Formats: sequence, structure tokens, C-alpha cells
Amino acid sequence: MDSVDKIIGQWNRERPELDVEPMSLIGRVLKIARHMNAGMEKTFAAHGLNFPSFDVLATLRRNGPPYALSPGDLMDEMMITSGTMTNRIDQLVKQGFVERVPSETDRRSFLIRLTKDGKALIDTVVSDHVATQKKLVNGLSKSQRKEANALLTALLSGFEETKES
Repeated sequence: MDSVDKIIGQWNRERPELDVEPMSLIGRVLKIARHMNAGMEKTFAAHGLNFPSFDVLATLRRNGPPYALSPGDLMDEMMITSGTMTNRIDQLVKQGFVERVPSETDRRSFLIRLTKDGKALIDTVVSDHVATQKKLVNGLSKSQRKEANALLTALLSGFEETKES
């Protein structure tokens, strides 16, 4: 039994006519997400980052050399607004982890590029992040993780197909 079982039991007692099975799944996903976010935020904080700053640096890093994207491409990949992106970039520029550089293909625009310090930082943080994520899922065996991943992929795909249609 877990904390969601108590909630489900209460609803079953108070409103037995309701099918609250979906509530149990969603409640568990939300509670697990909170635990995972807290664990990952600790890792980011140990390096002076938070999730939003990590997200920018990781997005630039995983796109490969020259570790630079336009603000629009960053927004598309990270699914955030331009105001939010500007604030994140400004903070990372102040910290010396990214820089704004003129675009070679369009004189009116610029790219956001990892600096040497930014690349070194994100390489360290990603290694620690992966180790943290491994600890966060160690309650499941490898085959259980594979099964959970397949089920969550099916659930997420339904949302993403609906959004793209």
C-alpha cells in the first residue's frame, strides 16, 4: 500500500459509484514526478544550476558542435515562451556559460552558444544527472523499467498525437 491507496479507499467509501482507477494512476504519476524532480533539483543545485538553466545548457550540448542554436530553435526544443527564454539566456550569459554570437547566415539574428566553461559544466552535470536518475529508478528491476517505459511511451504518444493533429 502507498499514500495513493489511502486516497482511493476514501473515495471508494464516500463515492462508491465512481470509477477512481484513473485517479490512482494519475496520482501515482504526479507523486513520483515530484519525488524525481526534487532529486534532480538537488543535483542541479550542487552545481549552481536549477532545472531551467540545466535545460538550456543540456539542449545546446546534445545538439552537438558548434553547441549553438537560435533562440527560436531553443524555444521550440524546450517548449517555452520567448520571455522565459530571454530570462534564462540572460542569466546564463551573466554566469559565463553561454554567449550570444552573430549568425553567419543572417546578419539580423544571433545564436546562443555554449562557452568553454558552459560546456565543461554541462558535461559534469549531465554525468551526475544520469547517476541521480539511475538512483531514482533503482526501485525497479531492469525489466520493470523497460515495461514501465513502454507503457508510459504509449500513454505519452496518445497526448502527443492529439496535440499534433
